[in-house]
Amino acid sequence: MRVQVKKTKPEAYRGEAIVVCHFEDSKKLAGSAYLLDRSSGGLLSEVINSGDFTGKHAQLSVIYTRGALPARRVLLLGLGKKKEFDLEKLRRAFSKAARSARELGIAEFAIALDPQNENRGLEDATEAAVEGSLLGLYRFTQYKTRDDKEGSREIKAISLIAAGNAEARRMKAAAGNAEIISKAVSYARDLVSTPSNRMTPREMARRAKDAVVSKKVRLRTLDSRKMEKIGMNALLSVARGSREPARLIILEYSGGRRGEKPYVIVGKGITFDSGGISLKPADKMEEMKIDMSGGAAVLAILKAAAELELPVNLVGLVPATENLPGGNAYKPGDVLRSLSGQTIEVISTDAEGRLILADALTYAGRFKPRAIIDMATLTGACVIALGDEVIGMMGTDDGLKYDLRSAAMETGEKLWELPLWDDYAELIKSDVADMKNTGGRAGGAITAAVFLKKFVGDIPWVHLDIAGPAWLSKDRHYIPRGASAVGVRLMVRFLRDRTAAKRLQTGSRS
Repeated sequence: MRVQVKKTKPEAYRGEAIVVCHFEDSKKLAGSAYLLDRSSGGLLSEVINSGDFTGKHAQLSVIYTRGALPARRVLLLGLGKKKEFDLEKLRRAFSKAARSARELGIAEFAIALDPQNENRGLEDATEAAVEGSLLGLYRFTQYKTRDDKEGSREIKAISLIAAGNAEARRMKAAAGNAEIISKAVSYARDLVSTPSNRMTPREMARRAKDAVVSKKVRLRTLDSRKMEKIGMNALLSVARGSREPARLIILEYSGGRRGEKPYVIVGKGITFDSGGISLKPADKMEEMKIDMSGGAAVLAILKAAAELELPVNLVGLVPATENLPGGNAYKPGDVLRSLSGQTIEVISTDAEGRLILADALTYAGRFKPRAIIDMATLTGACVIALGDEVIGMMGTDDGLKYDLRSAAMETGEKLWELPLWDDYAELIKSDVADMKNTGGRAGGAITAAVFLKKFVGDIPWVHLDIAGPAWLSKDRHYIPRGASAVGVRLMVRFLRDRTAAKRLQTGSRS
């Protein structure tokens, strides 16, 4: 799909459809909608005056111009009340417009944007509109062998209408950023949606090559032999029940100054989770291919950061394995010696994510990072606590948590902090080892984070439990049902904001 900028007036655009916006509490049409209405002899105001269109959020009216305008159709898009408008509402509205355009069977549509209020410039509006459109149009069809009539419809191009050269340059840059981020999200969604007989740890390591988009990105993998040599026994114990060998995927992006401490992002990469010996119920087990959502997000974040040329050093770590029962599988009651040297009593083999993350977090310390952030579909307890739309956040650094909250507000990826008090550590004390890998049902999301905290030392750290929003059972705005790739846009926004703040502080372009 092409996203392009066309220098023309909205009323002069020739094509199958043009999208213009209207606020619910605006008494008169304004901006591009007004220009189209005036040029068409009142086609838009006729629909509004009839009461068929009120402008409520994501409401859409298809107006056939019948030769009154060069464009064959006008898609009049509601943005809701102006005082309640934000970028998330714009993303959601344009997702609806893009999907409606596809349902109409058209190949291309145009967007005529006006800065939506005095606090949001053209760049912000452009990026949000393009993101909403591209993300909403995503479909995973790799394993479909027939193109039905509906499935064969695809939008081939989206055109952004610009009034002049200066506006076109600004819109082109913003649309380019949105394309990079949206493609990274789609890349992560594809990884998660791929069935586990295809998406094995080795295949995930192979697909990580797609993130090597420039000479500034380096990819390495550690196989079982190398991990055994350095003592990653917690990770390798989880892998023992599977015939598929584990991998530690290491991506490094050198976009910052040489010698500058990196951010390390760690993502859980369980490509299929049966629960191991502590076997999960059969119901919904087919969805357990999603247990590598954190790892997929990490690969996508590194890819996007490199393509955006962010001035930052990043390391992505993805411990990848399956968790299966078998004659050689690890068992409840086993004691494991982790890479850190700390010992872990296994209470449940279905609490495997924290075991592979323990070794990966310890390994992260070798990069002497400025901060570590991990992302994992870690606990069902987090879903019980916060629902299936919210990321649970816990950590040791207030500055990191504040900036992640800000990024969440910008991207619409909901995030909520849970406490990480020392008292919870009592629940994972073991009689035979340094700790247990689960503390029971009470405070399960928190005790999992307390467990992870023991492997990061004094490095500033935040844990993001994405178990709830990683997989959707029904469509939600610009996220079609299935894999959401939650956390990709959040982390890219976090990194963009941090590098922008750094530029302001130093007065430097780097």
